[in-house]
Amino acid sequence: MAPVARAAARAAQKTQAGAPARLRPRRRRAASPQARREAILAAALDEFSARGYEGARLDDVARRARIAKGTIYLYFADKETLFQEMVRSMANPLLGMLEQMGEVDIPARLLLENLLGVFVREIYGTRRRDIIRLIFSEGPRFPAIAAFYHREVISRVLGIVRPILQRAADRHELPHDALARFPQLIIAPGLVGIMWHGLFDKFEPLDVPAMLRAHLDILFGGRAA
Repeated sequence: MAPVARAAARAAQKTQAGAPARLRPRRRRAASPQARREAILAAALDEFSARGYEGARLDDVARRARIAKGTIYLYFADKETLFQEMVRSMANPLLGMLEQMGEVDIPARLLLENLLGVFVREIYGTRRRDIIRLIFSEGPRFPAIAAFYHREVISRVLGIVRPILQRAADRHELPHDALARFPQLIIAPGLVGIMWHGLFDKFEPLDVPAMLRAHLDILFGGRAA
């Protein structure tokens, strides 16, 4: 190195060493494994929602997450595993919340109002809505996806709701036992709301919270006291 160049390099090193910390170049902090995993799951949700299960590619998930494709395999074995873990990461916190609510012994209508309120806030009002829409569209072509979602989500929700409705029927809180026999009736309008939002909302917006309140009025034979 020429004398002038060496002198310039030494001067630059001294200047950087003596500079205030806020003026020194910052090293990029490596993302933690948990943060990187969450970034992959968020990118997967975007990719599966945009392209469907078959069209989604791990290369594009990696691009969205701004990582190398090989990094995905440090966390997920393949696309199917990534999809399953994406669903679990979105569903498990909500299912835990519902399970806790189901243990509270309060009048059935009040409890179901709370459950449907959770649906509006935590499903219809979030990206969980996109997962349900994805299951609707891809489940018929990929039965394994439908089977997985039924096992991991639907059966657990029904396991929470059925005892609530049976208890309400035994206490004569319901006008008849149809809800105890068909608990799917509780959430059916919510699923209609999700489909409506994706297909028709721009033509005729639907007030889903109001529809769910009207649904409870019908199921319980009138407005709450």
